[in-house]
Amino acid sequence: MGLFDGKKVVVIGDRDGIPAPAIDKCLEGTAVDIVFSTTECFV
Repeated sequence: MGLFDGKKVVVIGDRDGIPAPAIDKCLEGTAVDIVFSTTECFV
């Protein structure tokens, strides 16, 4: 059982850093439920 098993996750990526699809890909093998995922530009 992992730390995030059965948890709901909101992923907020950074356009100049790590985008949300990359974070989503890292969480792909876990038992998390990604409820919202977006990449934003923080200035």
